Formats: sequence, C-alpha cells, structure tokens
Amino acid sequence: MPTSTLPSPVPIDLDGVAVATYRLEPEAAPARGDVALCHGTPWSAEVWAPVAQGLRAAGFRVHLWDMPGYGRSAMGEGVALGLDAQGARLAALLRHWGLERPHLVAHDIGGAVALRAHLLEGAELASLQLWDVVTLDPWRSPFFRLVAEHAAVFAALPPALHAALVREYIGGAAHGELGPARLDLLVAPWVTPQGQPAFYRQIAALRPEHARPLLERLGAVRCPVAIGWGEEDPWIPVEQGHRLREALPGDPPLTLLPEAGHLAPLEAGDAVLLAVLAQLTGA
Repeated sequence: MPTSTLPSPVPIDLDGVAVATYRLEPEAAPARGDVALCHGTPWSAEVWAPVAQGLRAAGFRVHLWDMPGYGRSAMGEGVALGLDAQGARLAALLRHWGLERPHLVAHDIGGAVALRAHLLEGAELASLQLWDVVTLDPWRSPFFRLVAEHAAVFAALPPALHAALVREYIGGAAHGELGPARLDLLVAPWVTPQGQPAFYRQIAALRPEHARPLLERLGAVRCPVAIGWGEEDPWIPVEQGHRLREALPGDPPLTLLPEAGHLAPLEAGDAVLLAVLAQLTGA
C-alpha cells in the first residue's frame, strides 16, 4: 500500500465489527483540546491526513477512524454500511475514546454521519465543522443509482477494469489533479479482492432516507457550527452549502475555497486547516 502519514491504526471492536482508529498526540502537553475527524465515501481517514498533522502541530489531540466498509476497517459482506449504522457507531466511538465534548470535523457523507451522531444518538459536541457534506436532497448521482441497482454486476468486473473505474471516479471528485501519490492512497483499499465488492456494496447501502430525518432537525444542532465548501465541487454543488447555512442555527460562517473541488481537505489542505483552527480557537 502507498505510504501514509497517519500512524499505524489501532483496531477496536464496535458491536462485533473491527474498526481501524488513529490518534495523533501533540508534541507538548497538555493538549489544547480533542478533535475528531470523520471521512466520507469512497475515502478513508487518509482524506484528513494533512489537516490532522496540522492540527497536531497546533497542539490538538486528533482522533480519526475508517468507517466500517472503508479503509482498513472491516469490509465483509455482513457489515452494515448505511448512514444510520455509521451514525450510531460514531457516537459509540466517541464514548469509547472517552470524549465527552470533542470538536468534530466531517466531510462528504461524514457530515450526515456526524449529524446523526449528534442529533439522533445524543453525542454532545464542542463544535461541528461540515465540509462539502451530504445532507440536503438531492445527493445521489446517476452513477450511485446505477450501482445501487446493479451492484453485483459491477462487483464482477475484471479487476483491471474495476481499478480503472475507481481511479477515474475518485480523481473526478477533485477540481484539478490530486497527484499520483494521493490518488494511489485513496484508491488502494478498493483494488484488493476484498475491496472490489466492498466498493459497490457501500455505494448501494447509502440511501437518502437515512439522511432525511436530519433535515427537520437541523435547527436543533446544540453546538457552534461552521461550513466549508469547494466552489468548484463537481459532486455536491456549492449552492447546497448556502442552503445548509440557512437551515442551521446561529448564522454559521461559510468558508468558500475558489479553486477546490469536492476533496477540499486534500486539494486545499492549508486553507481548510486555517478555517478549522479559526473555529477551534475562536479567531
């Protein structure tokens, strides 16, 4: 597997499912606070690696995970992959880590997972940041719908064709070029014999009905919240960032990154880090 800047994962068991977790300790004690980072699809904790290292350097203790079905966590056929299951797991994981009121930063479907953990599973947060998140309708692309209807057919593709599809799909999330090293890291979990069927299973499991219960509850968010978006996001238009801002309480700030696509944490990691730190430090 390509080289990662994250530490070796620490596996834990959540209700019989193996979950890969990561923790970055600041160099100087005590830590300024705890920050948990939540990825989306079809990524892993790797999507947050540059920002995580920046937060560590700024004195924060950083916690990450690969959601079951992704990265180095369990990918087996019996693993529940819906937003409902992942939201419950995130709330359980925060309890496992002993984090009573962490700062939580989420990307893509990680936003819906984080909101479910907070609004439906009772997780209390010091703050919440949402980057290019899946929450508002519509969010299932034609490709998502096609895979949901024919997941078994896609899973049977010859490995070389599957690898080319995944590479093109992931690369297409960015506005510009990700670079081969970063693209390799994101693609790697999906091009193994286990990863190929898992890639299509996780897409088929993501259903809008698991996000819709959040829509009527967005006004009940109980912590300071901020939003960030790549203005050139080809997957979730920036217009959804403006709509989300209107739906959340407290007139949350909206950071727009003019040259970034959907993968803002990788495409514009320094800018995302500055925005995250601004909320964490009250700047």
